[in-house]
Amino acid sequence: MNTLGNVDKKRMNLIRVAKFILHQGMTSKPEIAATLGLSMPTVLQNVKELLERGIIVEDGEYESTGGRKAKALCVNAGLKYAAGIDITSNHISYVMIDLTGKLVDKVRIREKFENSLEYNETVHRHFCEFLEKSGVARDKILGVGISFPGIIDKQYETLIISHILKVQNLSLRNLSSLFEYEVCYENDANSAAMAEMYRLEKNAVYLSLSNSVGGSFYIHNGIYEGDDYRSSEFGHMVIVPGGRKCYCGKSGCVDAYCSALVLAEKTGGNLEQFFEKLDAGEEELRKVWEEYLEYLSITVTNLRMAYDCDIILGGYVGGFMGKYMADLSKKVVKYNGFENDTTYLKTCSYKKEVSAVGIAMSFIEKYFESLE
Repeated sequence: MNTLGNVDKKRMNLIRVAKFILHQGMTSKPEIAATLGLSMPTVLQNVKELLERGIIVEDGEYESTGGRKAKALCVNAGLKYAAGIDITSNHISYVMIDLTGKLVDKVRIREKFENSLEYNETVHRHFCEFLEKSGVARDKILGVGISFPGIIDKQYETLIISHILKVQNLSLRNLSSLFEYEVCYENDANSAAMAEMYRLEKNAVYLSLSNSVGGSFYIHNGIYEGDDYRSSEFGHMVIVPGGRKCYCGKSGCVDAYCSALVLAEKTGGNLEQFFEKLDAGEEELRKVWEEYLEYLSITVTNLRMAYDCDIILGGYVGGFMGKYMADLSKKVVKYNGFENDTTYLKTCSYKKEVSAVGIAMSFIEKYFESLE
């Protein structure tokens, strides 16, 4: 008898059942068995163990398709928590999520980035204050995820380069050492994609339209990072040869035409005010917006041609896109001669603090993957 093989199979079944309940939000034993192709005795055994360990709970009754109603199963949200921190050039965002990935607390602090030990201590001090305010017990925290705008070597905890923060080859280990928890790092766009695609069961592109343009390609339930952690730099695809100067040094990049700054600079740096005035009918801003949508439609079409999957519009501008999707779709159809169905275009679920939420979620996933 292959005892080791049996142990591994038992562990994998436990993880599969737990993650299925996590991603479904609420389910039943019959649904677990039918969807995962497991025998009912196997499901009963794993559900019993998860209940005894407090990882899942019974919460009322599940919708019946006939006969006695099954008990509804869901993850015990308050069993564990994870924290996320998003560092930008002028702000630090802190979030706390529960074991289901639900946002339970957040705060955003204005703090200008600088490459110094003092700044690291400031990040940690604000985290301690946030943790105290949240009321979450310290021993319930799985870890702290931190996102940066830039290319990160996670293995060596190094920010290889960040044009936004104006640093390169920055070791993050001094920052890690300040925390009593496990710390992990990720690029801000990848982090945002993790939050948006956490329960997604299909491939998708996430296009981040913030003060810089970035993104991620989510494939086979994970983010494609590239050989050198440089994948999905959508903001630096050239769409106008010889066009506007980009902060990267090239000309005509997507970033120079589709970043949130292109819009915000028309209203003194206030993006929300831009959309308020646009909705109020200001003609000058309408022209700016029409031009923005034109370049965004070119970018979206190029991504659709390359990846042939859903495209989620996120970042600061993505949070305002809902009411303008029909306008964008009309422009996209002009550039895409292969299809006139634009239902692959989606708006983001998270309007703010998405990168902090996404990097925190990596600890939730790790927790379920490590069940024994």
